[in-house]
Amino acid sequence: MTIGIISAMDSEHRQLAGRLQEKRERDDGGFRYVEGVLGANRVILTQCGIGKVSAAVGTTELIRRFSPDCIISTGVAGGIDACLKVTDVVVSERLVYHDVWCGDGNEYGQVQGFPAAYEGCPSLLKHALSLNDAGLESRIHSGLICTGDQFITDRTELDAIKQRFPAGLAVDMESAAIAQTCYLYGIPCLSFRIISDTPGVEDHSAQYADFWGIMAERSFLTTWTFLSTLPESIN
Repeated sequence: MTIGIISAMDSEHRQLAGRLQEKRERDDGGFRYVEGVLGANRVILTQCGIGKVSAAVGTTELIRRFSPDCIISTGVAGGIDACLKVTDVVVSERLVYHDVWCGDGNEYGQVQGFPAAYEGCPSLLKHALSLNDAGLESRIHSGLICTGDQFITDRTELDAIKQRFPAGLAVDMESAAIAQTCYLYGIPCLSFRIISDTPGVEDHSAQYADFWGIMAERSFLTTWTFLSTLPESIN
């Protein structure tokens, strides 16, 4: 199986690129791709950049150039539910935009003409959740990821998102845009997001800094375990 893996930030990208086998790198169309072998599968890893537009363009280029069987978005997200702690993982059962409103006749978060929410790939989701029995430090949760072009730090903004999307577990800036692009191309996808902070708490900035300074390497072992144990087929 050929798996496309998209990360937004260089720190996330490097965590994965350094561990691939039979690695080859190339630049093409403004993006750098790292091809290699991961477990039983061929993978193409790319860094799209931050935000919805960068995510959509990076996903489109990856699909057009490599025709992957599925796409996995990896990286970090802010937790917006009391069940989560820093270093837990949220995988996308569903994905929505928290900053889109197309007027009457559409649900909040729905781009007109598209689903109100995008579904994560059930077989990839099942595999991710099975790792809760593997003795990893990080707990993996399935649920709703809310995407918008905002880095959420303010409690008022957080409460507004949670009020509109009570089932929301995490917020990020790329996942739903990747899911919408995959929807257009008919490619199964899953977002696999480590919780780096819980926005709105008093020590939010320190939480985020501590994650990258202390916990990131350990936490990405969960991402690596997920990717390296994927089966040869998602059916």
